[in-house]
Formats: sequence, structure tokens, C-alpha cells
Amino acid sequence: ALLAHIPGKAIWIPDHTHTHRASRESLKMEPLADVAMLPGEERVIDKDIIYICPFNAAVKGKVFITNYRLYFKNTDSTPVTLDVPLGVISRIEKMGGASSRGENSYGLEITCKDMRNLRFALKQEGHSRRDIFEILFKYAFPLSHGMQLFAFLSQEKYEENGWNVYEAMEEYRRQGLPSSEWRVTFINKNYELCDTYPTILVVPYKATEEDLRRVATFRSRCRIPVLSWFHKENHAVIMRCSQPLVGMSGKRNKDDERYLDLIREANGTTKLTIYDARPNVNAVANKATGGGYEGDDAYQNAELVFLDIHNIHVMRESLKKLKDIVYPNVEESHWLSSLESTHWLEHIKLVLSGAIQVADKVSSGSSVVVHCSDGWDRTAQLTSLAMLMLDSFYRTLRGFQVLLEKEWISFGHKFASRIGHGDKNHADQDRSPIFLQFIDCILQNNVRVKTASLWSFVNSDTSLYINPFYTSESSRVLYPVASMRHLELWVTYYIRWNPRIQHQQQSPVEQRYKELLALRDQYLKKLEELQLSDSTHLTNSSTPNAATPNQHITHLQTPF
Repeated sequence: ALLAHIPGKAIWIPDHTHTHRASRESLKMEPLADVAMLPGEERVIDKDIIYICPFNAAVKGKVFITNYRLYFKNTDSTPVTLDVPLGVISRIEKMGGASSRGENSYGLEITCKDMRNLRFALKQEGHSRRDIFEILFKYAFPLSHGMQLFAFLSQEKYEENGWNVYEAMEEYRRQGLPSSEWRVTFINKNYELCDTYPTILVVPYKATEEDLRRVATFRSRCRIPVLSWFHKENHAVIMRCSQPLVGMSGKRNKDDERYLDLIREANGTTKLTIYDARPNVNAVANKATGGGYEGDDAYQNAELVFLDIHNIHVMRESLKKLKDIVYPNVEESHWLSSLESTHWLEHIKLVLSGAIQVADKVSSGSSVVVHCSDGWDRTAQLTSLAMLMLDSFYRTLRGFQVLLEKEWISFGHKFASRIGHGDKNHADQDRSPIFLQFIDCILQNNVRVKTASLWSFVNSDTSLYINPFYTSESSRVLYPVASMRHLELWVTYYIRWNPRIQHQQQSPVEQRYKELLALRDQYLKKLEELQLSDSTHLTNSSTPNAATPNQHITHLQTPF
């Protein structure tokens, strides 16, 4: 549901019920016993097909398509299954034509967003791929066909409502806000100030509502500087915003200049540090389209630092290059030079390094302002990573959920545009792996009513996501090493489809630790049983000097 973030008005859904029923009856689909269907998931079509497996020979089997997934199972002796959620499909193309020659040259090629491509071959006679191509295209890209994403059709129920994980006021109170320097404003309660900001904002106590409106006129898309995180001890803050609208003529705005000075004064910082995520040359180029950056002459009490992180288009091309070298096979003889040529780890290093600078500055007592162009891509990466380093709460499972809801969703990261779920326009220039990069480094449409939250699913079994090595150290800043010598490719994500990697998914140390945790749980369960047994025994015993339950079981309390 995180990725089912759909801007715009409600979607009209035509009634295809009778068409689906008729097609299912005529196809006489086989039972799908191997897969547990999700509540709300419906079968659409089955088809005999050949999977061109890049790791084995061609595999004969049957493909099953539902309104949620593509599932392939072999029918010959080669044990191969594929379970592909339709949401990860980026592109579907026809491979070959009716007159194509060569074995398995006619079929479909599917490009996925999860670092793999899938190729299927069919018989050439009788336009055998027409029906499966049209149905798969329709259900993989429902928004392009006036249909709903599966998130709105799912009928799965959970004990916890994940939509309630993040409450803005509760989170600001946890940080120690409001205070004598910072106040909560509801000026954006109807999204009138900024339509991509949340309704609850924290701003300098001395800034009036009229000040905020004037500043909004000088910031791209009206995304004014607002507070993301407050350091309880030294009162330094992380502010986020978009670029100032300086333009080629070098415009100035006294209200914006004064507003940034109020931020600086709030904790007595002598110099306010402004971290511009962009390379200097890009920030200068943005002046041509009306944007720009905070110049020394206008913002005399501020220090401007460029972090050299490239834009969404550079990141998209970098990930494409990475995919080319990791799927389907890794060429080990030129691996290091090939990896370097993608620049992916270099980009990760720059994002991580920028976040470390932000965290270090705030930890030392200086307030910072972070922005890129519009303030919803690189800015979200930097603020959330810095907050993760500074605040141990965000390193807990619940806290991490709050961080994503707050810094990414509520502040308008364009999940729908960047990931393109349900949209057939695979070449859309707005596509970019910004959120993937953030994970690598560490609401519209009544979506809360019509879908289940991702956090409902995650919190239904938290043991799958808990790090057994986590320790809570609230006063300690976490400083990762952002050096190319220490950065590693996230192999279990980028190369996870390679059979050789699939056997190495978990480190031996982590596996052993989980085994110990399981053993501890067994002992604790046994301990409870003994306590219950002893309690029952003592109740029925008339011996005046009977030992207490605690005395009986003290020797079992093994420290872990």
C-alpha cells in the first residue's frame, strides 16, 4: 500500500464481472494447488507455455495469471516455479513474429522492476500469444485501462490497522515539540499553502502565518522550510524545503531571508548551514528555469554546501547499467571495472556522505536546512538518513515505519511517478529508483479506507523483520563509513535471482543468532510451564515450608 500512492481523483471502475466469468468458464482453468490465493485474488487465464530460463534450458510448463500475479510451474522434469506480482512488471513486449525462425523465437518478453527479465515462448500458429498478451498487459497496468490496483481489491484483514502507525502530533511531541522556539501551525489544513505538504507543520515560533504565505511565494511549489527533526539537548534542527526562486536575474525575497534567520536564531546558531543536494553546476543551471540557490550576498548568516548528488535521470540510467551487469549472469573476470562503470556505489556513497554531514552538523549544535530542486527526492533521502543516524527510535521497527510515513509519504515523495505501479508508460522520464536508493543506504484517494496498509502486514509478524543485533543507544549518533573502500553491493537484492546467490541469503552468524533466540524462546516457554506447575502444586500442598515458585526455578534463569 506504500507504493499504491495514487494522485488525482477517484478512478471509475467498469463492471467486467460477466466478461470474466464467461472467459473463466470457457478456459476451463486447472486448479492451482501450489499457491495460496490471497483474499480478493481471482484467476484470469491459464496457458501452456515455455519459460526461457537464463540459468537452465527452456522449461515447458503452464502460466497462471490472476489479478495479482503471474505464476509459472513446470510440467516437465525441470523443477522451476516463478511467482511474480504484477506490480513489479515494468514492460511487456512481443518477441518475434509469425514468420520468425528458430526454436522458441516467438513469444513474450517481460521487463521487471526487481532486477530480472522474463522470456516466454509459445507456438507460432493461430496467434497463440494474442490472448495472454492482452490480458497480461491489462492486469499488469490496470491504471492505464481504467481499472484499480490490486491493493484496492484485496480483502485481507489484519489485527492492527497500519494506517494508524504515524500520527504527526504524537511524533512531534516525542521529539519535544512544540517549544518556546518552535510552534505547530495548521495553516496547511486544507492544503492551501502547499498541496504536497502535510496538514500539520512545525515552524519558528516568531514566524507569523502571513510570513509563511510570503515565503511560500519564493520557494518552488510553495515548499517552505519546515522542521523535520529537533535535537532535544542542543535544540538544533533539521529543516527541509525546496529551492528558492532566484532565477537568472538573481531575485531576492526579504521575507525568505528573514525566515531563514529566524531558524538560525532559534537555538543561537552563529551560521545556518544550507545543504543543497545538487551539484553546483546543476543548481546554477536551474536558474534558467526560475530556480536557483541561496547566494552569499542575500543570506549573509548562512553557509551553503553543495553535496553533488545527481538528479533522478542520472540515477535511473545508473540502475539500468547495474541491471545489465548483474542479470542474468555476472561476468567475474571484469566484475570490478563493470561495477565501477555503473557509478551506482558512487551515488550511494554521495547520498550517505551527505546524510553524515547533516547528522554531524546537527549533533554539534548547528541547525541545518536541506533541499534539492523540489524537495521530495534527494531531500527525503538526506533528512531521513540523517534522522536514522541521530535518533535510535527510527532504528526500531515501529520507528522506521514512522520515519517512512513522515519524511517520504506525508512530505510528498512521488511514489506513483517514480515507481510507476499499474502504468504502462515504462519510458516515463519521472521513473527513478530514489526510494530504492534510500533503502540501499539503510494519501490520496481514500487509500486508508480502501486498502490495507503495508504496516498492517509487517506488524502481523514482526519477528521476520527484527534485527537480532539491535541495541538501543538513544544518546549515540550512528556514523556509517561512507568510503568507497567500505561500501559493498547489496548482493541479496540486486543479484538475488542468480541461483548461486540464493543459497547464501543469510550469514552464518545471523543464522546462529536466530537459532539461539529460538532456543531462548523454548526455555522461556518451559519456564512458564514449570511456574504454572509449581503454582498448582503449592496450592494443593499442605506443607508449611514449601518453597516458592521463584526458589524452585532460579537455576533456570539463564542470561541471554
